[in-house]
Amino acid sequence: MARVLVPLAEGCEELEAVTITDLLTRADIEVVTAGLKDGPVKASRGITLVPDTTLDAVMDQAFDMMVLPGGLPGADYLDADPRIHEMLKRLNQQGKFTAAICAAPKVLAGAGLLQGRRATSYPGVLDNMDLPQVDVQLERVISDDRVITSRGPGTAMDFALELIEQLSGRETRDQVEQGLVR
Repeated sequence: MARVLVPLAEGCEELEAVTITDLLTRADIEVVTAGLKDGPVKASRGITLVPDTTLDAVMDQAFDMMVLPGGLPGADYLDADPRIHEMLKRLNQQGKFTAAICAAPKVLAGAGLLQGRRATSYPGVLDNMDLPQVDVQLERVISDDRVITSRGPGTAMDFALELIEQLSGRETRDQVEQGLVR
């Protein structure tokens, strides 16, 4: 069974965090949500999310993928946390997946994981950064090797389905999508 880490920061986009967690769970993928600090996380629209654990508690655990929900200031808090950058780089070096949606692809850029890749983000996020070696596109979801990016809350379901396909295959993705009646 694949194992995925979803870090939750204050001000994260709840629609993205919940959609990612929900759909991956439907695909029988183990999802661990981890707060940057202990306790509940107040998301960008004021909804309170309760992480499974803290980032400190899972720093040394093995994961097949790390998925960063966007939202502001949540993505800024993720980007400012050296533990997030450390884990992203480690997963990349191990050949594991890293993924981000909305404003969070800037965290992947900050960790150096978008160099020479195609990527997308919420409008203006990557466009406004000095990233000459990143091919910024407008697609809903982009998978470039083991780095996956997406645009925003409206693409969260497409993003989560792509994560499922990358981890568990097309058949599992199709089964989950069929159950969603899209």
